[in-house]
Amino acid sequence: MASKNKFYVTTPIYYVNASPHVGHLYTTIAADIISRWNRLSGKDVFFLTGTDEHGQKVQEAAEKAGKTPKQFVDKIAKEFQDAFKLLNISNDNFLRTTNPFHEKEVQKVLQELYDKKHIYKGFYEALYCIGCEQYKTESDLVDGKCPLHKTTPELRKEEAYLFRLSAFQNQLLKLIKAGTYKILPEIRKKEIISFIESGLKDISISRLKEKVSWGIPLPFDKNHTCFVWVDAFWNYITGLKEKNAFKKFWPADVQLMAKDIIRVHATIWPALLLATRNKLPKTLFVHGYFTINGQKISKSLGNAISPVYFVNRYGTDSLRYFLARNIPFGEDGDFSEKVLAERHNNELADKLGNLVSRVSALAEKYGTEKCKNKLLAKLNTKKIEKLFSDYELDKVLNEIFAFIDLCNEHVQNKKPWETHDKKVLYELADSIKAIAELLWPFIPETAEKIKKQFSAKNIKKEEILFRKIE
Repeated sequence: MASKNKFYVTTPIYYVNASPHVGHLYTTIAADIISRWNRLSGKDVFFLTGTDEHGQKVQEAAEKAGKTPKQFVDKIAKEFQDAFKLLNISNDNFLRTTNPFHEKEVQKVLQELYDKKHIYKGFYEALYCIGCEQYKTESDLVDGKCPLHKTTPELRKEEAYLFRLSAFQNQLLKLIKAGTYKILPEIRKKEIISFIESGLKDISISRLKEKVSWGIPLPFDKNHTCFVWVDAFWNYITGLKEKNAFKKFWPADVQLMAKDIIRVHATIWPALLLATRNKLPKTLFVHGYFTINGQKISKSLGNAISPVYFVNRYGTDSLRYFLARNIPFGEDGDFSEKVLAERHNNELADKLGNLVSRVSALAEKYGTEKCKNKLLAKLNTKKIEKLFSDYELDKVLNEIFAFIDLCNEHVQNKKPWETHDKKVLYELADSIKAIAELLWPFIPETAEKIKKQFSAKNIKKEEILFRKIE
């Protein structure tokens, strides 16, 4: 039985045909912020991320690199894990779909679906974009091409096993319209409802082994390998089962993803759960696309940017802060290094860094005296909790920084360097502790430093938190 005090958050699993870029990190950092916030609120949290490692694109990328698929995926999966470490991601499991435990579980599910007649043998004929690894309808194309990869999809007809997705159309519509299966933001919910109303077709869940050998063999037909859906989606369950945490944490409280994979997550995934009599996740939260100077980041366009560069130049917390603050969660946003540098300098170095530096220096010099903290009463924690529960991460930071501005004004107005007022310094030091607590989900490393500094019996000025970047 899932516990009331639990919180389960997932990211999509990332496809390993190329190295990680800032786009992947956006979803993962958001999931990390949400996880940390829920831990802070006293919940028992499970946070899952991982890599999607089978399929034709990986097979082709490995051949190109002169490696076996396994050597190739091992290398890229490690790059993802290293990038997540670099960004202070606090995931509880990192599931790779080449994990033998996962592969066995997927075969069990395939067999169950086949035995229950949810899977049947047939032919699949459709336009297929290799770049997206998705079948396309005519309406998805622009001038006959995939709008994302600028390539003409190929028409494919081959023997395949199909999953009866069409059988779940009405049930899914009901659940989504009623909000039992919640899709956020509202604009995405509307998009999915109209997509389902236009009719769901049965989908191919296998490929001939001679075409795609790099995949999990179907337990009931060794000439076929499992095509992405059952394999990739089932990670959300095997990632828990592997840690004996399924009973406690399922269903997921929120599943995060970018809008390019919303259709499959809002139709195929819940249909598989309904077919196997599993509970549906509570919420799908869909964020926007990231652009770099106006262009969507994509591996195939080659404008993906490495997180290592930004961390080396600005620090982990600065990158985390920028991604959460600069782009309203759920909307599209542009990544600009110039704006990153401005926010680093003006907000982290000037506003937060300056407040911590001034107050710690004054408290070290004059000491503090405990009193009722009237300043802290101006921090609207109820509003922050509400914004967090609606996943409005950028607005949470706006609230916290509005309070940081108030604290900076308080220093200016009360002039403790002239009055040496220990009560004013106590109010400020106590408020900074509260700020550090609220910032911990976003900038954990810095928040921990501040908390340690201001929890000491005698507060001392430490080295500056954020060096300005020219």
